[in-house]
Amino acid sequence: MRLKELEGYLQDVAVFKSPKIKLEQYPTTPHLAARMLYTAHTTYDDIENKAVGDFGCGCGILSIAAAMLGSAYNVGFDIDPDAIAIAQDNCAEFEIEMDFILTDISASPAPSVSDGSSSNSRGPYEMMKGKLDTIVMNPPFGTKLKGIDMVFLKKGIDLANHAVYSLHKTSTREHVLKKAKEWGVECEVVAELRYNLDKSYEFHRKQSLDIAVDFLRFEKKPPQTKHAA
Repeated sequence: MRLKELEGYLQDVAVFKSPKIKLEQYPTTPHLAARMLYTAHTTYDDIENKAVGDFGCGCGILSIAAAMLGSAYNVGFDIDPDAIAIAQDNCAEFEIEMDFILTDISASPAPSVSDGSSSNSRGPYEMMKGKLDTIVMNPPFGTKLKGIDMVFLKKGIDLANHAVYSLHKTSTREHVLKKAKEWGVECEVVAELRYNLDKSYEFHRKQSLDIAVDFLRFEKKPPQTKHAA
């Protein structure tokens, strides 16, 4: 599938009708989603036949793109049941199978918030450890809850078996690279992109806002084997 073809399909993904500012719900544009997943697929081989997790999946556009590029399994994590309902409708429209986990990624540990049961003390996040090859995300930038972008990123790095793809404000690049080094993962600035945000909330004065963002790839280094003396 060509890049433009993928972006064209993603134009039909439904987005939030009533976005929640507290959760920084801004839909990932088809332009960004297509480029993120197409690059992960064609340049790094991190999508086809891989198990892919989508942090803060929202309306599911990143997972839908992954599925269209041949991912073996998709699961979305989100705190908002309304967002998951939209994503489920989108998946049904595209005839894509995807699992969803209703959970608060920012909590430690990330609990299930779908019901009050305690059938597994580890929770759904911990149960997915070792099962996902690649994590993709467009995390909250932290305008409402400072630092939440890095919480999402660290959780993704902990959960992924191999690679994490994420969008972050270009203005935070130095901080993100520093944290990646502290966490012992390789970080590559894959591309500098423009995130065009249409007016989503009443307090927005402009009809659209153009934000410089980094498309980043994080790769976990294989554990070093100790040689006998």
